[in-house]
Amino acid sequence: MDIVIIGAGLAGCEAAWQAAKEGCQVKLYEMKPRQFSPAHQDEGLAELVCSNSLRGAGMNNAVGCLKEELRRSGSLFIEAADATAVPAGGALAVDRDEFSNYISTKIAAETNIELIREEVTTLPTEGATILATGPLTSEALSADLTKLTGTDHLYFYDAIAPIVEVDSIDFNIAWRASRYDKGGDDYINCPLNEEQYYHFVQELVDADKVSGRDFEKLIHFEGCMPIEEMASRGAQTLSFGPMKPVGLPDPKSGKIPYAVLQLRQDNRHASLFNLVGFQTRLTYPEQKRIFRTIPGLEQVRFARLGSMHRNTFINAPACLTQSLQFKQAKHIYAAGQLSGVEGYVESAACGLLAGLFAAYQLRGEDAPLPPQETALGSLLSHLSTAEESNFQPMNINYGLFPPLELKRKMKRADRRLAMAERALTVLPQWREAISSNRGEG
Repeated sequence: MDIVIIGAGLAGCEAAWQAAKEGCQVKLYEMKPRQFSPAHQDEGLAELVCSNSLRGAGMNNAVGCLKEELRRSGSLFIEAADATAVPAGGALAVDRDEFSNYISTKIAAETNIELIREEVTTLPTEGATILATGPLTSEALSADLTKLTGTDHLYFYDAIAPIVEVDSIDFNIAWRASRYDKGGDDYINCPLNEEQYYHFVQELVDADKVSGRDFEKLIHFEGCMPIEEMASRGAQTLSFGPMKPVGLPDPKSGKIPYAVLQLRQDNRHASLFNLVGFQTRLTYPEQKRIFRTIPGLEQVRFARLGSMHRNTFINAPACLTQSLQFKQAKHIYAAGQLSGVEGYVESAACGLLAGLFAAYQLRGEDAPLPPQETALGSLLSHLSTAEESNFQPMNINYGLFPPLELKRKMKRADRRLAMAERALTVLPQWREAISSNRGEG
């Protein structure tokens, strides 16, 4: 076989798909169902274990630009997301089971991909390999990876938000609406008055939490901060964060509540909703007790409680080339969150790039790099040029893009749209270079 890919999550499946479309034979290894990570539950490929949201769909957010670049680049990830989307206001969210099934079916039907259900515990010493084992890389493979990189891994904790059954929510209190009416009635909203809010915050601060193991230092990623950790930073932190009430007047009173919990649709049938921004490391009994103090959730039934898990990643600028190859072993590529990006979309994007880069390596060619003006190119640039001594995973953002050459002052929103327009203007040049090199141009 031409390429070995270890891990069939978002990045691994995307890498396999791209390499297969380049004509490569792929062995795709997945350890489920023989072994599950602490966060995974289902046998399907590309399982979403945290939120079901792929974040903003508009070009005012850099992730919207990245999704459009993936869409125009033949990404399996975004094809599946578009096919399994559920209402989410201005965001792109998916039915997580249908999303996984869609990708699993596509991978199974691709003749150039052989799916092998077994755990890989050591890195291949030769042959094109893509390491896409994600933030929960097994202990055995992590140990081998540590030998390769010559340094201990960096890591933080990811926390997962609870999911509830919608028919157990009290709609005498809760109501459906999107903030500022953008997106219709996609979200469910539970209002809290001032007394209820401060009681809830204090309960979070005082609650029993799941402790990290002695050898693991708790380092939280700011974009996935546990709700109780945010509460401990100040009594008003939540009311200016995930529980901000702006743009959500209560239709029963016509007034803006002191705070609001929003719930977002989690499956296509709209029977399950997740608590937006409520990722947590509270113990299971405390989650049930405290979250049921929120008006409208007093009798709620939980389909899944929140949890947290270690998220492993490598020091990309120290370990990887700009084409995602390990400096110490050029035949191995890193993809997904393991490579030092954060987020579903970013992980799939790295998988797409790694699949193309590995395919070119087999042909003895250097793959064209996406222009830095694109979201794809900006991600690669960040991974290769960030400060090694304080490297942290990062979501795509317009701060990573090269600045515009402005002849006049522009508003922030207009600058972002101009950056997106520039990215999508130069993207076809890269796509044409790839097609031309494989004889399709």
